[in-house]
Amino acid sequence: MDAENNKTLIIAEIGQAHDGSLGLAHSYIDAVAKTKADAIKFQTHIAHAETTIHEPWRVKFSKQDKTRYKYWERMEFSKQQWRDLKMHADDVGLKFMSSPFSLEAVELLKEVGVYAWKIASGEVNNNEMLDSIAETGLDIYLSTGMSTLEEIDRAVESINKKGIPVTVLQCTSMYPTPPEKIGLNLLNIFRERYRCGVGLSDHSGKIYPGLAAISIGINVLEVHATFSKKMFGPDVSSSLSIDELKELVNGVRFIENILCNDVDKNFLAEELQPMRKIFRKSIVFIKDLKIGSIINRSDIGFKKPGSGVDPDHIGNVLGKTLKKAVKADDLLSMDDLI
Repeated sequence: MDAENNKTLIIAEIGQAHDGSLGLAHSYIDAVAKTKADAIKFQTHIAHAETTIHEPWRVKFSKQDKTRYKYWERMEFSKQQWRDLKMHADDVGLKFMSSPFSLEAVELLKEVGVYAWKIASGEVNNNEMLDSIAETGLDIYLSTGMSTLEEIDRAVESINKKGIPVTVLQCTSMYPTPPEKIGLNLLNIFRERYRCGVGLSDHSGKIYPGLAAISIGINVLEVHATFSKKMFGPDVSSSLSIDELKELVNGVRFIENILCNDVDKNFLAEELQPMRKIFRKSIVFIKDLKIGSIINRSDIGFKKPGSGVDPDHIGNVLGKTLKKAVKADDLLSMDDLI
């Protein structure tokens, strides 16, 4: 939840969509800011600190990196470069976040400064990392993409003991995630089980799960973003384009506006009086009648506008006598009857 406006915090996850290009990373900041998302999130990788040369590829997409290790090396930015990215995000009104994947990355990000911590699902059982992150006192968003309930239990308990606010994010580590694996049913389970905020970290590459989750009620929504579905990278198929991200943000705010405003039907009907007069019907004469005529059902009909006598008052009209002559399509007035 965005504490500043009590709305769902929408995070645009860039991940490795920048493909190691600092310029592209800065371009994403400008693009995401224009969608009115709340936060932008990167991933801070330090190859020698988080992996070995034996790490297998999740998806063998890269023809320029011989190993996964080399790929992570290419994704690295220096501390100053991270500072510049954070400053850029601040300048355009985005909350800056980045997921750490090693203790060294945590220490780097402590110096750079982050809005909150997003714990990737592969780090849920990394107690040393959780302990180090907790020292900052900042909110923690805990992803559960590959976790069992017991693993989530332990992580949440550890965070709670330190008195740190935690939000548990439903996530499925499938890229892209099919609709039957999204798991929105888990949101209420997490909410009741952990008595904390909940959210969705979505990898479907569609706007629909996020919109559905908003209708249930969530505090945080995270989606991957890319400039184009035709771009290079492992997460493109599970990402939204920038245009789709903007549509999602608009949809979320629209639905939030619906959900936070209760409608009084009677008050609304009163507010719509001008429309009622246009679209409803009144009792009208369908033929010319002389003064003294007795009103029969064949003399009247129901036509627009609705500014005259309501059709449901017909019982008070039939059998009455006209005080004056009328013409076809004149609206009936009770003052003309005796």
